[in-house]
Amino acid sequence: MCGIVGFTGKQNAAPILLEGLTRLEYRGYDSAGIAVREGDKPPVIVKAKGRLKNLYEKTNDGMAVIGACGIGHTRWATHGEPSENNAHPHCSDDLNVIGVHNGIIESYQQIREKLTRKGYRFHTETDTEALIKYIDYYYKKYNMGPIDAIAKTMVRIRGSYALAVMFRDYPGEIFVARKDSPMILGMEDGEAYLASDVPAILKYTRNVYYIGNMEMARLSPGKITFFNLDGDEIEKEPTLIQWDTEAAEKGGFQHFMMKEIHEEPKAVRDTIHSVCHDGAIDLSAVGLTTEEIRNVDMIHFVACGSAYHVGAAAQYVMEDLARVRVRVELASEFRYRRPILGKNDLVIAVSQSGETADTLAAIREAKAQGIKTLAIVNVVGSTIAREADHVFYTLAGPEISVATTKAYSAQLAAVYLLAVQFALDRGMVDGQTYDKLLGDILRLPEQIEKTLEDKERIQWFAAKFSGAKDIFFLGRGIDYAIALEGSLKMKEISYIHSEAYAAGELKHGTISLIEDGTLVVGVLTQENLYEKMISNLVEVKSRGAYLMGLTSYGNYDIEDTVDFTVYIPKTDPHFTASLAVVPLQLMAYYVSVARGLDVDKPRNLAKSVTVE
Repeated sequence: MCGIVGFTGKQNAAPILLEGLTRLEYRGYDSAGIAVREGDKPPVIVKAKGRLKNLYEKTNDGMAVIGACGIGHTRWATHGEPSENNAHPHCSDDLNVIGVHNGIIESYQQIREKLTRKGYRFHTETDTEALIKYIDYYYKKYNMGPIDAIAKTMVRIRGSYALAVMFRDYPGEIFVARKDSPMILGMEDGEAYLASDVPAILKYTRNVYYIGNMEMARLSPGKITFFNLDGDEIEKEPTLIQWDTEAAEKGGFQHFMMKEIHEEPKAVRDTIHSVCHDGAIDLSAVGLTTEEIRNVDMIHFVACGSAYHVGAAAQYVMEDLARVRVRVELASEFRYRRPILGKNDLVIAVSQSGETADTLAAIREAKAQGIKTLAIVNVVGSTIAREADHVFYTLAGPEISVATTKAYSAQLAAVYLLAVQFALDRGMVDGQTYDKLLGDILRLPEQIEKTLEDKERIQWFAAKFSGAKDIFFLGRGIDYAIALEGSLKMKEISYIHSEAYAAGELKHGTISLIEDGTLVVGVLTQENLYEKMISNLVEVKSRGAYLMGLTSYGNYDIEDTVDFTVYIPKTDPHFTASLAVVPLQLMAYYVSVARGLDVDKPRNLAKSVTVE
């Protein structure tokens, strides 16, 4: 959620820190701050509540703060209200230790009580202040170096953290530690960088290091040294980031979300071709063998948010094609309900960032029970990718808008490919059917491009309903999974109350919510359920609903029932989610724009939820 940046080198640090924090705005924040040092001079700490523009103004775009070593932070309030006082960086009273932190320190109250007895005073409501002063306490009590002091603190606290600290006695150096929260380090031309996500430092370097769980590092100009919890040096190899800063720019679009919607054909195409070669699916890079696929008794999809909706669609596709039992679960529930897993089960975790806290915990729960795990993630080297037994990388590139679009579509493509290969390896389809299914998947990028051509009509329609108070999305089967994602997109960026329902549940209470003028969006891409959906739409129309229908080309009789229709190209019914979701993404986008909202950074939301 929060964002961390750091720099030490030859240049003035403040402008680099501000630039990095700007590129992390999509993670969500309510305040921001930087701390900069110049040699033995006293550090300068500047903090501001609200948007980063306030911090830019207080520092004259960074030019008023001089120093070649510094750390910065955008805060998402967890302990203590959003305020300048609670904003990071935090420090010991004598400025001996200054630090920023992502995550949650669960034992911070006990730490505060202990340190209060030792004479420390606390000036904020944050867990981070307790963490920084705990490091200061061990540093002074045992007269030890920064790495030892941080290590001693790490074994005595409970929680998650990505931590960056500066010590008065070590000018020009930054010390970092990590447990469960993401952090990357980079080096270029004798200057060292750190951040909680790649876009923050991609302008300066594409050579990054992924620091492991319960590891530490020391950054100085021209050198990064890694340490384990015992304080022993460890070696790490850099990773070359393949995409560049242009991929994270708006490219002429008004918002990142619209740019990323238009990038869906490429994201899906690249993901498909990463495992499709010579007319066949090759999962060797994923690490799944035919024998492993045949031995799977049950699949558990665990995910959060939109990734959970990918699992909802996957359940229908996998069970129907591969005839393997599938259960889809919210990762936040999976981790606490003591799940009963069979020895031949497969847990598939879906996460764009590869850092989602609850999904990571689900992976760890499965591995603790000795169950095979597969990650579908978009970020190479992310924690979930490193800890899972197998990894299927989606190739969506950087996704900046908080509301996921292209990453969701790339995840759908990944599960389609898994489903088709499972079906073949388990003897549920013959070669001819396999070829047809794969052919339909390969055509999806082109069909998504065709779907995008209807955006002007969707914009017109969205403007008409930008003042709606309630919107309902209905579907059956895979269309219900599509409705779930459409509803989420609408509510998260337009702030309109929206709900998705399985259409068969209408008579079990939901229909009482329908009144004159209520917008109901019906998704009808499943031919075997089409007539039943038409009946459901007639029911809500008779109660005053205004109807939008989303269906495949050819179903023109729908216009006798609904008030506005959006058509998508025909494809195999198992894969319609990839096409039907695009108009719903566009609709949510245009409603948000019409309401004058911040499309890319909706209130109260963050791109990657790295704490519970």
